[in-house]
Amino acid sequence: MLDPDSANSSSFAPPRGPGARTTGNFDRIAWCYDALAGLVFGGSLRAAQRAALAGLPPGAPHVLILGGGTGWVLGEVLRRRPRATVLYLEASGPMLARAAARLRRTAPGAAGQVEFRRGTEAALAPAERFDALATFFVLDCFPAAALGPALARLAAARQPAAPWLLADFCRPRRGWQRALLGTMYWFFGAVAALRVRQLPDFHAALAGLGLHPAQPAFFFGGAVEGTVFRPAAPSGAPGTEPLN
Repeated sequence: MLDPDSANSSSFAPPRGPGARTTGNFDRIAWCYDALAGLVFGGSLRAAQRAALAGLPPGAPHVLILGGGTGWVLGEVLRRRPRATVLYLEASGPMLARAAARLRRTAPGAAGQVEFRRGTEAALAPAERFDALATFFVLDCFPAAALGPALARLAAARQPAAPWLLADFCRPRRGWQRALLGTMYWFFGAVAALRVRQLPDFHAALAGLGLHPAQPAFFFGGAVEGTVFRPAAPSGAPGTEPLN
């Protein structure tokens, strides 16, 4: 475990292994990322994450958070599951440092429950397994061709019944949603070298892994969703309960 008291951008080793997400560097905007998100979306992004976190397993689950940014979601996980252990996997050193510093401020007693690791899904060890996976506003950074291999690597780290918790943007159905996504991809292309230009189809990719969604919760006029994906129930077994 990493001591959050040592958190700064030089405290974290470079990402291990080649990641499937080969574009995007959010280091320069780590200091203002939360403010930008709040300015544009208000509380909608956090509301979507809360909706997805309703699917956390009870007790003391071992949780993987991929691309958690500056760490708000980590505090929310520990608030809901105080005995959880968490691998916080983030490609940006400054983002990771801010998440560790936030934990030090808000829940110093939980430091031993969290491992902060710099990297992508490629930094997962082959034997690591998790009771829940959380991918919040990170899969939209994957080029379509890289999404399948990345999800397959993450799926290999799931325990058989582990839920996949997703909060992200929805595939646009209206003109203003297409304009919003286009503007975001243009902006992050300019400031963070993100070369993705189109939202991948997360639902189809996760369905290809045998995972099916509960009823999604939608926010920001249907542009944002929070959804719990679970393995398909065996034939004749009860289906997945809707997400409230």
